[in-house]
Amino acid sequence: MKTLIVIPTYNEVTNIENLIANIFQVTSDNVDLLFVDDNSPDGTAEEIKKVMATNERVHILERSRKMGLGTAYVAGFKYAINKKYDFIFEMDADLSHNPADVPRILKAMDNFDLVIGSRYLTGVNVINWPLSRLILSLWANWYTRTITGLPLQDCTAGFKCFRREVLENIDLDNIRSDGYSFQIELHWFAWKKKYRIKELPIIFTDRESGSSKMSRKVMIEAAFMVWRLKFNELFAKHKY
Repeated sequence: MKTLIVIPTYNEVTNIENLIANIFQVTSDNVDLLFVDDNSPDGTAEEIKKVMATNERVHILERSRKMGLGTAYVAGFKYAINKKYDFIFEMDADLSHNPADVPRILKAMDNFDLVIGSRYLTGVNVINWPLSRLILSLWANWYTRTITGLPLQDCTAGFKCFRREVLENIDLDNIRSDGYSFQIELHWFAWKKKYRIKELPIIFTDRESGSSKMSRKVMIEAAFMVWRLKFNELFAKHKY
């Protein structure tokens, strides 16, 4: 079974070497990496290409400008579908997602269609976040569950693995959101299509280098997007 880990990047040059080494240390030869780089001015793409010169398991999609997390993942998903990978991961480039959790998530894929690395399944497993951001994240998850009924503790999680069939059966071109709301939307469609979803507890450690991509725009988008999903269900008779 072939696995692709899709990793969007923008100004992550300080993390690339350690991230690749840590992932390959705990995974088999059936696991490849795809970086989707939005023309990082810090030389991220060049650093990835150095690794590619000696490792055929590392790939890159280069985009001409900063286009956002959601479209980066969609581009990576389409690449994975075209290349017929069996399992497709989302993973951050900033080392906040522990590569040691990848084998555990892959093992759970034996029995599920979407496995989510959850920060909140067994309490709050987040390290180094300021209290204000933690409260915002917990509130966003409560807000999402309350409005949509999505039965997840971590609705906004960005560390997860899909079976290819799940992504093939979601209209990726119709997903317009970014950031937190992108994650919610993917989870929503997988749930509505009755795929088997499993949350596994992880420990999320905030980035040690680089800068966060969180913005007010991302938060506002997520707040309104959950209502769009709810209205689609109630009024548009959307066929999931």
